[in-house]
Amino acid sequence: MSRKIIISLLLSFAATSVALAAGDPVAGQARVAVCGACHGADGNSPVPNFPKLAGQGERYLNKQLHDIKSGQRVVPEMTGMLDSFNDQDLLDIAAWYALQKPSIGAADPALVAAGQALFRGGDLSRGVPACTGCHSPDGTGNGAAGFPHLGGQHAQYLVKQLTAFREGNRSNDGDSQVMRSIAAKLGNKDIEALAAYIQGLH
Repeated sequence: MSRKIIISLLLSFAATSVALAAGDPVAGQARVAVCGACHGADGNSPVPNFPKLAGQGERYLNKQLHDIKSGQRVVPEMTGMLDSFNDQDLLDIAAWYALQKPSIGAADPALVAAGQALFRGGDLSRGVPACTGCHSPDGTGNGAAGFPHLGGQHAQYLVKQLTAFREGNRSNDGDSQVMRSIAAKLGNKDIEALAAYIQGLH
């Protein structure tokens, strides 16, 4: 066999192995007992400063868990919470939350129009793209691409995250800095309107 063929076969095998790696939601359920204190028993956090994890994309959630564990994403409330989990445990946890049904929030009527306009149409005059491009029109995200499910998420949590991206306090959006570059163009009123609209989106 030629060297090129051998390399191609090895790369194909490696890609297949990665593709086959999957979380076990049954095993994941056994690992999330302590998570319920902040994120709710089924991943629907009753406290608005803690995110809802129910229905979140498995790929996105797995990345966030790894980023938090490694310290790439700093979440003080999560300090040490993931230290005892290995890579498979994190995959399992992500798989379990991905299967849970997210609850629906309510949008602030006073902010719906402004939030909807930004979410669906962006603001081309400021170079702000529509959120629908990555997060879909109904806020369900794009699981295969690793873009998060946003619809129904707590507005308070969304404000905190968008502000953190804008201020550079959250930087785990990759080398392309997609969220940091977009959030940098948003004012406080934009962020509040977006968050309110997304909270009621389903």
